[in-house]
Amino acid sequence: MNKHDTLLFPASLEKLAETADLLDLEIQNAYLTLDSGFDSRANTENIRSYRLEPVIKPNPRNIKSRKKRYKLQDQFGKVESIYKERIKLERIFAWKSKYRKLVIRYEKLQSTFMGFRYLACTMINLRSILGRREGNCI
Repeated sequence: MNKHDTLLFPASLEKLAETADLLDLEIQNAYLTLDSGFDSRANTENIRSYRLEPVIKPNPRNIKSRKKRYKLQDQFGKVESIYKERIKLERIFAWKSKYRKLVIRYEKLQSTFMGFRYLACTMINLRSILGRREGNCI
């Protein structure tokens, strides 16, 4: 069954915290960047409950007050440079989708599939090194 990302977000955030604990990763005070679809008080409070710093592009919705709109933009302006780093990852996912073997999984073995993912990342990084495109693959 398909569910929208915003409905899956609370459970995903909990899994992130559990995984970080299992790996002994310190994620407290780390930034969590999300697009404007996740802009809500509930999501912001949920993120802060895990001691993470939310970086969510504000969604002006139907804010008619110019003062409130400017306040939102001003608050986001302080972390906008962090949000702009997100585009690098988004671009990598877009580039990886150009490889048909990664879009439609033909391989039965996980190791074979991961091998093709690593190959795609290598090709993306090679383009970056050669200067054709910017970005690194993670």
